[in-house]
Amino acid sequence: METAGRLGSISKAAAELSISQSSITAAIDALEQSLDFDIFVRTPAKGIQATPAGLEALQLVRSFIDQSRHFEAEVQSVGGDATGLVRIGCYATAAPSFLPPVLKAITEEFPGISIKLLEGHMGRMVEFLEEGEADLAFTYDAALDTRHEFLPLFEAPFFALFPATDPMGHQSSVSLDELSKRPMVLLDLPLVRDVFVDLFDSAGLTCNIAHTSRSSEICRTLVAGGFGYCLLNILPPDYREIDTPLRAVPLSGGIPGPVFGIATLASVRQPKTVRAFLESCLTLKEKHAFDHITVQWP
Repeated sequence: METAGRLGSISKAAAELSISQSSITAAIDALEQSLDFDIFVRTPAKGIQATPAGLEALQLVRSFIDQSRHFEAEVQSVGGDATGLVRIGCYATAAPSFLPPVLKAITEEFPGISIKLLEGHMGRMVEFLEEGEADLAFTYDAALDTRHEFLPLFEAPFFALFPATDPMGHQSSVSLDELSKRPMVLLDLPLVRDVFVDLFDSAGLTCNIAHTSRSSEICRTLVAGGFGYCLLNILPPDYREIDTPLRAVPLSGGIPGPVFGIATLASVRQPKTVRAFLESCLTLKEKHAFDHITVQWP
């Protein structure tokens, strides 16, 4: 039932679980009869959608599954090192630069821990937590509310990315006024677009959006091709100050950047495996392991 509700499809749930569709349908029918209310509404060619009562039932089922999995991990870890599965979500544009030191440290310190990685935009990070798909999520604090706990890891100031052949790419900093006169390649992701546009609006300026993409890699490719600059706040993993086709220039004026960190559900007591993962990340923070992926103000 949980898999069918999460995927919105009995056929997809059958494929994921490697069981027949008829078995899942029969189980849902039996449960609905036992509960005396419909959990799902079936729509031909559109899959299934949870009813209001079904949404509450699914949340209870997910909570039970999480508690059961956490209990198993706690028992396995009694008297020994942390073991088991940790499911992590990571904001996709930060993942290539941010995750390698984290995964390396976890693998070395806790060889008994295995990782399931989920990627997506900031809205998806919240959904992963709320739907019980992730134990924790690496994301920005802007997308969270009182239902979440947040452990900050680093501030990520904004910078403008230019081709190395652009004279502006060799400045020590660049102002929003200067950027407003240049074509912009916009990273067009949920929440992100508004943040970048609001930067200019708050300064009484308008950004000149020439191209958009939902991929930070495509944005960097367009910048390298001379189609405009791009605003970002996480350096690409292969970025170097010397011999690079791109140059990252911090914004002038001390504009505060978003804070990147670890989000968890405030109402959930995490098992030993997840707590060990969190502690390892905080140790990396103390060692300044993430300094190389941000651009600091001049």
